[in-house]
Amino acid sequence: MNNIAAHFPVLENQIYVNTPVFGSIPEGLYKWRQEHDHDFLLHASGMRTRTLETISNTRTAVSHYFGCKRDNVALVPNFSTALNILLEGMDNKQKVLLLENDYPSVDWPFMKRGFPISYVKIDAVLEANILNAVKNEKISILVLSVVQWQNGIKIDLGFLKQLKIDYPDLIIIGDGTQFLGTTNFNFESSAFDVIGASAYKWLLAGYGCGFMLFKDTVQQQCELKTIGFNAANAIHDKRDVIRFARRFEPGHLACTTFGSLGYSLSYLAGIGKDKIEAQNQKLSEKFKIEFSELGLLQDAVVARKNHSTIFNIKGDTTLFNHLIKNNVVCAQRGDGIRMGFHFYNTEAEIDAIVAILKKNLS
Repeated sequence: MNNIAAHFPVLENQIYVNTPVFGSIPEGLYKWRQEHDHDFLLHASGMRTRTLETISNTRTAVSHYFGCKRDNVALVPNFSTALNILLEGMDNKQKVLLLENDYPSVDWPFMKRGFPISYVKIDAVLEANILNAVKNEKISILVLSVVQWQNGIKIDLGFLKQLKIDYPDLIIIGDGTQFLGTTNFNFESSAFDVIGASAYKWLLAGYGCGFMLFKDTVQQQCELKTIGFNAANAIHDKRDVIRFARRFEPGHLACTTFGSLGYSLSYLAGIGKDKIEAQNQKLSEKFKIEFSELGLLQDAVVARKNHSTIFNIKGDTTLFNHLIKNNVVCAQRGDGIRMGFHFYNTEAEIDAIVAILKKNLS
């Protein structure tokens, strides 16, 4: 991971642990965007073929990076839009299991459409809570963020795989916005029937782009009504043969935006998914040890074996302002202060944050 920081100017004069809000784009992507928009300035409609190629290449890049069939990749502006489109084609009489205090965009679309809903607590025994509900409450659909946005609690993916084996008809939908990009994830071998993400956080692609991935069986359980000329590749005769994933793309897709996603995936692949995962795991383990000793982590987080790269430490506005004053870029969430570490962060930065906090607490 040598010289990674040089690709991210935001890291030069501050400790940036705010990737859960926005992942810094690499400097190379900034330059790519400038060149791309300059070509549009000069050529206008002459860029149409290049635009189509860029969108197609991005779809291929998503497919390869996350291990999903290319035809089952939908390019979308964000996870929330895609989930709403999906639910318009699903039977709202199916009982849904959600997590208490999950990200609102995960919960609200089901609530608004009148699905019968059960909730489980996000705590140290989250998986047991889910299993108990699925066993006893006739759950048809499990929906959850893979990593919780406020405290970083991460669902055990091995647990989900066993749950899917035991309950093969259970539809599992995941919001991977705070997860995808942090680890080496293969969709086809996972328990998820659907997973999606907005790509402006851990995937470092900026606002306005994301994707949703589907298993083959999903299209048999969902009748989508969205349609548009772009979904048919601007061919009239294809109106009635649009594949499932393309129904999430009824209108034109922004070349610069989705080209940014393609660029970022290429950049991350160049570093190596396993290397990114190893660095993130090292940072997560160090942070958990250091901040457990300071007594600043939630009991549920301390009690769990594995954790994500997002942490919420105990602290009020005064402590938050102290961190900001000391050039630690973080965010207030819930009743604490949230920090998130990505591969471009270092163990030395964790040591620096610990030193700042110890000085404040002394």
